[in-house]
Amino acid sequence: MPDDSPRPNSPEARDAASIIHPLTNLKTHLEKGPVVIDEGKGVWVTDIHGKKYIEGMAGLWCLSLGYGQDRLVKAAADQMARLPYYHLTNHKSHSPVIELAEKLLEMAPVPMSKIWFANSGSEGNDSAARIVWYYWHAKGQPEKRKIIAHQRAYHGNTIASASLSGMHYNHASFGLPLDGFLHVTPPHHYRYAESGESEEDFATRLADELDALIIAEGPETVGAFFTEPIMGSGGVIVPPPTYYEKIKIVLDKYDMLLISDEVITAFGRTGNMFGTTTMGLKPDMIVCAKGLSSAYIPISALMVNARVFDVISEESDRVGVFGLSFTYSGHPVAAAVARETLRIYEDEDIVGHVRAMDPHFQGGLRELLDHPLVGEVRGMGLVAGVELVKDKATGEAFDPALGVGPFCNDRAEEHGLIIRAIGDTMSFCPPLIISKDEIEEMIARFRLALDDTMEMLQERGVK
Repeated sequence: MPDDSPRPNSPEARDAASIIHPLTNLKTHLEKGPVVIDEGKGVWVTDIHGKKYIEGMAGLWCLSLGYGQDRLVKAAADQMARLPYYHLTNHKSHSPVIELAEKLLEMAPVPMSKIWFANSGSEGNDSAARIVWYYWHAKGQPEKRKIIAHQRAYHGNTIASASLSGMHYNHASFGLPLDGFLHVTPPHHYRYAESGESEEDFATRLADELDALIIAEGPETVGAFFTEPIMGSGGVIVPPPTYYEKIKIVLDKYDMLLISDEVITAFGRTGNMFGTTTMGLKPDMIVCAKGLSSAYIPISALMVNARVFDVISEESDRVGVFGLSFTYSGHPVAAAVARETLRIYEDEDIVGHVRAMDPHFQGGLRELLDHPLVGEVRGMGLVAGVELVKDKATGEAFDPALGVGPFCNDRAEEHGLIIRAIGDTMSFCPPLIISKDEIEEMIARFRLALDDTMEMLQERGVK
């Protein structure tokens, strides 16, 4: 077996000796070390050894405009020279954040009143949860604190947003979720439907499940429902067509707020500027991050409608101050970069490009359904998941101990393609600027990884 341990004094060894890595097996990392990326251009990145990779995940679902966007570099440098920092507390502001807020309100997929700024999607969702509590307290219903989200949802990694998330690894050994965070079945027909159950019937059953949970908990104690228009880190789950329509009926019945987590889906990813539009949602709050600045600098935005803002505004007057604050909320450099990012989306018709690439991307991946390992391909626009299964006829999953998804992920990397294994679902979320030829190259490299994985399973007598 080759020795994969980092060479002494190499960047890989220095990393392993000094850094705690997120979403990583920390013990394995001490032995394996990282792939150290040195530079990027377009949809390609190059490591310190000169190997080039197609960045098939846009980093962490975020680098929407790819590498080398000179306009964003200039926007950051110009603002850094003019006003590198100012805050929004105690009635202070600055031009970049005002312009950004105005543009976001203009772009909003449903009417919104104000924008709250933070530094990440985690902070945006954490803030939304706190505003839910603040809102119901102001309404004279402080007991209406419970919040429902999906199993397998990912809403971030602060204490509150990790509690919102429905991923085992966000909770295990951390003592999470906090009390009052509840989870329902994810709207994944392929994996969770009963035998012979249509998508329509499946959506109805999940809406009934939500209704039953609210009744069991007490409607007077349940304040909000968080959802991703398309679930990203849960395995790129696209809900059935009528799912959100049925869910909204339940939420209205019990006077609950709806929060749309658009950290992954906003700004063109699904073929519309917002996933809220794609999936027909009517939320009270929308959380945006990642593509807001094409990940060139940390920033997030929480859109709040008039129903919510009018109430929390009055409550802040009663209390004396709105007690939610981050030092870097609406940072002027981040705001300037985000505002220029939004200009690029419009100037280069990025949404139109996504729609033009959709048939090549989604269609090309669906051609992989002829591969003996591929059970389902799902997605919209330029985000997709390819689920690997033991039995294509029944959808039977592999034993997780086999590590099929991680093996395929590693083989893809060997072939110069960076994607992400979520269990045995291989996730794709390339930069929105990707070309037809680059899509074809990405899929060709992935097919090589699938073949390698099939060969491994045959050698082990599994397939």
